[in-house]
Amino acid sequence: MAGGGGDQETNLEFTPTWIVALVCTFIVAISLVVERIIHYAGKYLLKKNQKPLYEALQKIKEELMLLGFISLLLTVFQERMLKICIPKHLSNTWLPCKKDEDANETVHFQTSSSNFFSLIPGGRRLLAESANSGYCKAKDKAPLLSLTALHHLHTFIFVLAVSHVTFSALTILFGGIKIRQWKSWEDSIQKEEYDPEEVIRSKVTHVQDHDFVKGRFLGFGKRSTLLSWLHSFVKQFFGSVTKSDYTTLRLGFIMTHCKGSPKFNFHKYMIRVLEADFKKVVGISWYLWVFVVLFLLLNVHGWHAYFWIAFVPFGLLLAVGTKLEHVITQLAGEVAAKHVAVEGDLVVKPSDDHFWFHRPRLVLLLIHIILFQNSFEIAFFFWIWAQYHFNSCIMGQVGYIIPRLVIGVFVQFLCSYSTLPLYAIVTQMGSSFKKEIFDEHIQDGLVFWAKKAKRRAANGSSQVGHKESSPSPMAVQLSQVEIQESAMEEGNARPATNQLNSKLN
Repeated sequence: MAGGGGDQETNLEFTPTWIVALVCTFIVAISLVVERIIHYAGKYLLKKNQKPLYEALQKIKEELMLLGFISLLLTVFQERMLKICIPKHLSNTWLPCKKDEDANETVHFQTSSSNFFSLIPGGRRLLAESANSGYCKAKDKAPLLSLTALHHLHTFIFVLAVSHVTFSALTILFGGIKIRQWKSWEDSIQKEEYDPEEVIRSKVTHVQDHDFVKGRFLGFGKRSTLLSWLHSFVKQFFGSVTKSDYTTLRLGFIMTHCKGSPKFNFHKYMIRVLEADFKKVVGISWYLWVFVVLFLLLNVHGWHAYFWIAFVPFGLLLAVGTKLEHVITQLAGEVAAKHVAVEGDLVVKPSDDHFWFHRPRLVLLLIHIILFQNSFEIAFFFWIWAQYHFNSCIMGQVGYIIPRLVIGVFVQFLCSYSTLPLYAIVTQMGSSFKKEIFDEHIQDGLVFWAKKAKRRAANGSSQVGHKESSPSPMAVQLSQVEIQESAMEEGNARPATNQLNSKLN
C-alpha cells in the first residue's frame, strides 16, 4: 500500500490534497447541518414549552453519540480484529449461509435449481476476502472477522438505530393523532356546567343502565373469565376505547387523585404523559442490545430464526392489548359486583392490583421491547436487501420473508392505532398519578421541595420546623415517581415504591 500504480490501495501519502480537503469538507458540512437542525429543533421545542419532546430529542442525540463511539471503536480496532485468528473449522460453524465445498466460498445467491446468480460478475460474497486476510492465512487459520463483514456489521448497527428512532417516532405520532381525537369528548365534558359531587348526591341510577357497564360487563359470556378475556382480545382490534369508557375512567381518575378539581383536563394530562414516555421509548437500553446479539447469534442457516423471532413482538403486542382491555372490564365488573344502583355518575376505583405484578409502568417497558424488536425485523430486512440484494441466501426463502413483512406492518399499525392509545388511558388507572399532572414549573418546585426536606431530615436537622421538614404527600409521591422512572430507564425491574395516595384525599 505504498502508493504506485496497479490495483494496490493508495494511502494518504499518495492521495491528492484536493481530494482529501474535498472529502473532509463534505463530511464536516453534513455533520454541521445535522447538528444545526437538531439544535434549532430543540430551541423550537423549548420555545413552545415542549420540554418532554425536547428531552426525547436529547435522548436521540445521546443515541447518535453512542453510534459515533461504536463507529470509532470499529474503525480504530479493525486492524487488530483482522489479526485475531481462529481455527478454520470454527469459521465454518453456525453460518448464515451454506458454503460451496468445492470452491470453499459462501453461496450468497439462491435459486430454485442452480447457483447461476453466484456466477454473475459483480455479485457480492457474504464474507469477501480482504487484503489483510493473508496474516491468518499464513498461519493456516481464518480471521475472526473479515474487513468486509466488519463494515457490513458497522452499517447494520447504524441502520438499526435509525430505524428504531424512526418507527418509534411514527408510532408516537400516529398514536398521538388517535388520542387527540378524544379531545372532543373532553371538550363536551368541560362544557357541562355542574358540580359532580352535587350530581352524585341527587341522582340515583341502576348500574346496569350505564353504557360503561353494559358495554364492558353485561352481555353474552362477559361474566365468564375465559369469554371475558376472549372479548378483551377481540375488543383491541375495533373500538378499543369508547366515549363511555373515556368518561368513566376520567371521572375515576379525578375522584381518586384530584377530587377538588372536577374540571381537571384529563386529556391534556394524558398528552403530557405520552410526550414524557416518548423519551423512554426512543432510547435503546442495554437489554435491547442483548436482544440484538442474541438474534445475530441465532441467524444460522436452516433455522429460520428471524421468521420465528418475528412472532415475539406480535405475541407481546396482542398480550399487552388484551391485558389493557381486560383492565377496563375488571373496573366495570368491580362496580357491577358492589352496587345495584349508584347515586350520580359511575365512579371506578383505580388500583395497581389490576396490572401485571402491580406495576402499570411495566406496560411501557413491554411496548419499548415490542417497538424495538419490530424495528429490528424491518431494519434487518432492508439492510440485507440493500447490502446483498433480495435473492441473498441470508435473506431466506420468500415463504418466510412475506409473513415477516406482513407481521411487521401489522404490529406497527396495531401499536399506533390501538395499543398506544389504550396504554395512554388505562395506565392512568393505577394507584398513583404521574408528575405530569402538574405544570412544568410546579413539578420542579414540588420535587425540589421534597428532596430538600428529605436531605434535611436525613441530616437530623433539629432547627427545621415541622411544616418545612415534612413535605406534602403530593411532593413526596412526585419524588418517588421520579426515582421509579429513573429505575425504569436503567432497566431495573424493582417493585414499585408504595405511594401515599391515602393521604391525598
